[in-house]
Amino acid sequence: MDPLFGRLSLVPVKRDTTAMPNTQSQAKILAQGIYEIRQLLSGYLGSQNAGDPAVRRAAHLAYALHNEALFTIEGSTFDGSMAVDKIRAVDRMFDETFASRFETHVSTDA
Repeated sequence: MDPLFGRLSLVPVKRDTTAMPNTQSQAKILAQGIYEIRQLLSGYLGSQNAGDPAVRRAAHLAYALHNEALFTIEGSTFDGSMAVDKIRAVDRMFDETFASRFETHVSTDA
């Protein structure tokens, strides 16, 4: 079962376990996806939008992280704690708990 789409996955995911992954390239690919989603869903932003609630949540999450996505695409860094704070704002808008799933990825290393 595909956890994202809630149906059986017909395309197997191939994992390359023989080579060290290029995590910077992988991060840039995912960041580009976030940025593209932000652009596609921009019409669902705003507190008065009557769109589908799930799409509105996705639009606001993508909007919250689009600057961090651009930093990643450009090879720069960003403050993970500040990014999670932006997600907390989305949580407050929609009475959600997205931030708790992102907090585990924030590095506490100095």
